[in-house]
Amino acid sequence: MGFKIPLSLKAEHQELHSELDKAIQSGGDTGKAAKAVAEVLHNHFLKEEEYVLPQLGLLPALAEGKVSEDMSPAIDLANKLTADLGQMLQEHKMVVKALGHLSEAAKKEGKHEAARFSEKLAMHAQTEKEVLYPASILVGEYLKLRLH
Repeated sequence: MGFKIPLSLKAEHQELHSELDKAIQSGGDTGKAAKAVAEVLHNHFLKEEEYVLPQLGLLPALAEGKVSEDMSPAIDLANKLTADLGQMLQEHKMVVKALGHLSEAAKKEGKHEAARFSEKLAMHAQTEKEVLYPASILVGEYLKLRLH
């Protein structure tokens, strides 16, 4: 069974990248601050797409009670997230700090769209911390119980 990142989460990441690119292209201090966000965010998003989001694609099947041996690689993904959780949350703090600078610069320059984006991305990080990361880990823990 292939693990596919839920389309809604993939689309949200793509939209966030697109909005960040617009903020960078806006230039000025806003563009500089947005570029700093991008530098912190890029590797973080890659990690999420590698070992946080794929197992969430199993949730509909798991909710229907469907469990199969070919789901077992999700356990390794969840274990990797569990091991790296402290680092991932530290990266969130760095992203949120960079977003604060972006928000300040955007407000000073009257770039309201970039300011709203900084708030949106900060909320996305909070959703990951409170919902997506725990759900991703729980998928692995559930599969451990059901498959072993």
